[in-house]
Amino acid sequence: MKLDRRHFIVTSSGVLALGPLARAVAQQAPASPPPQAAPPPAVPKFEAVRRNVGIFTMRGGTIGYLANSDALVVVDTQFPDTAKVCIDGLKERAPGRAIDLVINTHHHGDHTGGNAVFRAAAKKLVAQTRVPELQRTVAAATPDAPAPVVADETFDRTWSEKVGNETVSARFDGPGHTGADALVHFEQAHVVHMGDLLFNQRHPRVDRAAGASIQNWMQVLEKAAKDFPADTIFIAGHAREGLPVTVDRAAVLRFRDYFDAVLALTRKGIAQGQTKEALAATATLAGFEGYQGGGALSLAGVLGVAYDELTAK
Repeated sequence: MKLDRRHFIVTSSGVLALGPLARAVAQQAPASPPPQAAPPPAVPKFEAVRRNVGIFTMRGGTIGYLANSDALVVVDTQFPDTAKVCIDGLKERAPGRAIDLVINTHHHGDHTGGNAVFRAAAKKLVAQTRVPELQRTVAAATPDAPAPVVADETFDRTWSEKVGNETVSARFDGPGHTGADALVHFEQAHVVHMGDLLFNQRHPRVDRAAGASIQNWMQVLEKAAKDFPADTIFIAGHAREGLPVTVDRAAVLRFRDYFDAVLALTRKGIAQGQTKEALAATATLAGFEGYQGGGALSLAGVLGVAYDELTAK
């Protein structure tokens, strides 16, 4: 706890008024930990990627967009406050253009929290079939959560629409980060928004409760690296601080290799009789020591899910 000067004086006076034994105990008590530095304020950033496709980063999952005089498409929506900032910036990039459509890559709040803001400005909202169900499940389990804004149009495996001089398509290749992740392809630009199917050197969240599968996630990544042109730029949902969220095919396969290492370590631990808790206490993953993590996005979290997945009956 951080004490201001007045609080410190009052507290110190109270200690001095105590008897010798009480003062000794008080003086020997461990000091409070230093206060945590406040995170820096989120800074909005628009970056061009290729052929009128760009990205917006501020707080939460990466927003992708296509913006020109003939089309305005948005992929993911972050949070209500950042969504407003993004919309204002898009108006400058496509003056007078209404948003043709918004696509959610999956249901997590840092990718759908701004849906209400974007939906008010867009002609329609698109997502994989299970995304609305997962949004409602999370809202029902969250006290005082408002009803989520969900897609008007959904698809099972594939979806496509021509918007201006670009064709935007989406597909679902089975469970990965959740049980309903879509990747979005700007076909003429050769740009693919992977949502949280792709993290650039960060430990990912594996949402097993929402249907995630590490083993199938690896196949999704392999398929993405194989199916799209060699010059494709892939947009990650999140990246290590200081690293870009736009990467090449090699980075997609490197993320596949990360999961391969996770599963190999987990299988070895299970064979040796390790408990889930002991496995999750592993400090680093060989070959991926530089991966950033914290909280829900940690190596411990990934290893715990891998243990559950491999020992499931």
